[in-house]
Amino acid sequence: MHNKEYRPTLSQLRTFVTIAENKHFGSAAAKLGISQPSLSQALVALEQGLNMQLIERSTRRVIVTSAGEALLPYAKATLDAADAFLVQSRGNGGTLSGPLTIGIIPTIAPYILPALLRSLTEAYPELEPRIIEDQTHHLLEMLRDGHIDLGLMALPSGAPSVVEKRLYEEDFVLVVTEDHPLAGRTDLILKSLDGLNLLLLDDGHCLHDQIIDLCRAADLNPSEVTNSDTRASSLTTVTQLVASGLGATLAPLSAVETECSRPGLATARFREDITAQREVGLVYRSSSSRSKEFEALGELATAAYTEAVAAYR
Repeated sequence: MHNKEYRPTLSQLRTFVTIAENKHFGSAAAKLGISQPSLSQALVALEQGLNMQLIERSTRRVIVTSAGEALLPYAKATLDAADAFLVQSRGNGGTLSGPLTIGIIPTIAPYILPALLRSLTEAYPELEPRIIEDQTHHLLEMLRDGHIDLGLMALPSGAPSVVEKRLYEEDFVLVVTEDHPLAGRTDLILKSLDGLNLLLLDDGHCLHDQIIDLCRAADLNPSEVTNSDTRASSLTTVTQLVASGLGATLAPLSAVETECSRPGLATARFREDITAQREVGLVYRSSSSRSKEFEALGELATAAYTEAVAAYR
């Protein structure tokens, strides 16, 4: 029978959430900085207090029970609220401070991080930013499991139980060799992509999917426009391949100053009435109580983007 007087502690809830996220008692104990016996004791106390099994243990696997899965979002929301309480108790009232783990996709991170981290340090000296660069689907998993606090990525994310905060729209720029017939033009249409042999990032990168979508919007067969035999895991490698004459590519505007200044490369722009862009924004858990802080960070991210594209514009 459930003990109506029982109230779980934050430590017990954090133990449960960490075990559920890591699916391993040793890893969870290491992350929390406690011994495995202490970890097990905290979980047992929680399960006994609730009179239900949250985690199945075996020699090979750790499984979250159906009851545990049902309660996990509430445990995470409670911990988020406790973190927000601590922020308020410091008198910061929505001011960024303390540890904050930010996930950023690889086609954004290298180009706006220098300005973003500089402005964060100047505006919020008590903030301790931690950066994780990864593909969108990995970041969304980490966001769901509480490994990151928010993500900076292309929208829409398609993830459930999250808030998406739009920051800016970013144009795509065609990258070609300097002797290419399209080099320097500013009047491209989507049909201009026909026959270009576009080089793509690996599967899993949202930029890969966005280029495929642009081809389809132009009624072009992606398999006939893109180079499926040559792919790379970074824009740096892709632009180097373009410079070597292996094809062309589309790059986000913020990457142009960094990636396209090497010898042998040129760019071309689409007509102003042509939609060839992505929407970039913040994604965070809907259970989070730090929306005002995240909005402040979003303003700085937008300013960092503006700085990154100023030279090219």
